[in-house]
Amino acid sequence: MSQQSYLIDTNILIGLEDQRMVQPEYSRFYSLAAKHNVHVFVHEATRDDLLRDKDSVRRNISLSKNAKYQSLSRRRGLTRESLEVDFGPLKKENDVVDATLLHALKIDAVDFLVTQDKGLHERAQRHSADLGRRVLFVGDAVDLLTQTYEPKEVPIRHVAEVEAYMIDPNDGFFDSLRDGYGGIKFNTWWKEKCVKQRRLCWVVYDNDELAGLVVRKDETPDETDAVTKARRILKVCTFKVSPEKRGVKFGELLLKKILWHAQSNGYDLAYLTTYSEQTALINLLEYYGFYRAGAKADGELVYERRFAVGKLDEILGISVFEAARKNYPRFLVTDRVRAFGVPIREAYHDTLYPDLWKPRQPDLFNGASRAEAPNRPGNTIRKVYLCRAQSKLADPGSVLFFYKSASEEQPSQAVTALGILEEVTLASSTKDLMQQTGGRSVYSEAELAAWNATGDHPVKVINYLLVGYIDPPIGLDELRAMGVIKGNPQQSIYELKGGLLQKMLARANLGFEV
Repeated sequence: MSQQSYLIDTNILIGLEDQRMVQPEYSRFYSLAAKHNVHVFVHEATRDDLLRDKDSVRRNISLSKNAKYQSLSRRRGLTRESLEVDFGPLKKENDVVDATLLHALKIDAVDFLVTQDKGLHERAQRHSADLGRRVLFVGDAVDLLTQTYEPKEVPIRHVAEVEAYMIDPNDGFFDSLRDGYGGIKFNTWWKEKCVKQRRLCWVVYDNDELAGLVVRKDETPDETDAVTKARRILKVCTFKVSPEKRGVKFGELLLKKILWHAQSNGYDLAYLTTYSEQTALINLLEYYGFYRAGAKADGELVYERRFAVGKLDEILGISVFEAARKNYPRFLVTDRVRAFGVPIREAYHDTLYPDLWKPRQPDLFNGASRAEAPNRPGNTIRKVYLCRAQSKLADPGSVLFFYKSASEEQPSQAVTALGILEEVTLASSTKDLMQQTGGRSVYSEAELAAWNATGDHPVKVINYLLVGYIDPPIGLDELRAMGVIKGNPQQSIYELKGGLLQKMLARANLGFEV
């Protein structure tokens, strides 16, 4: 398998090389790349960007550090006009730099572009979904490098609900919050607001270390900082993932918990405040339907998300899939939406859905989350599944029911999970597989190479949103009684027709109308 290659934007270069303390995820990215001989490039356009710095001392220092990286050159004859055709209006010189980086990505000079610039992510997504998948935040790049080159057993993870007093505020996890708010101010807030008011928190522990935290609070329209004065409001007071753990998708895990909790408990609105430099968090929030509703006097941005009660209605100009991601976990079911059964072998099922893994032997990692009676929230929302099924899936927004084939461990021969199709692509090489699963990969380098993808024998890459698990799973006998399976279970992807979609949705008992 050819080695991955990464192009870093100016903001990543500065994050790695300026005079301030290097953030852990930046260090982790650089060390993993060096460890596995992964090529990290800067572009000559980045040098042009640095040359515009009017501070000569800082400019010369930055240029000297830029020179330590391998450099990519512009393609001969590349013009501003041609870049605008591909990547939209370029009003500023920084826009030209951004488009030049995307051009290098588009022509496969590198596999991935790493940047914290939200606008650059959006510009790539507007060009194409494929290009958008290959533009990564630094935490996603760490995750991809870890999954590709350092495969490891992942213990079952849970999100535990605890009261604030149960958490040690002197834990190093809180150092950045204490620095941001001021030590005395943070300590006072934690004691007076969180502990004394017995605020509930969601926590994720990893190897007995606090890795993720959400502090939540119920508010009324008369007592809220939300712009929208809804009837029942969920305030996310704190949303933090340890920098060392951001590549493990704990942020997405916690957001899933927030969205399911708000939807299932009748909240009209959820909101939080954050600063503009938290680009990765803002990008995650906006992807799942949060929008910037306003700003506070101190510059904090207010992000809100509404929750529907009745059945979702179609909105002109909004695709079925877009409606699903913006209203997650809700999704649209119209007369045009189709449904499919997706058989999946035990090994792949346990990789995609580790929280459904129920070994007969005791799990040595059970309890690592410190959850006494945890719910099963799933590890991430956005997932990718690889197969060589001949059946053609339908349009984005189609409903997928995942059927776990005959297995040594329970559940066996049962529909266990429900997802919403985002996109299906074909990978004709291992390099294609690596690029197309980037940012969501749960596959190691060896696993990707073992597919032996070729032009004559491509691999189907299915991107989807995991809505949730079906509890209890729909077993083989029940599937036969419903008419989903006739005779022996299907070995390939199959369509559910003739009212079977509504039967399966009713059985899934998701807790909301579809």
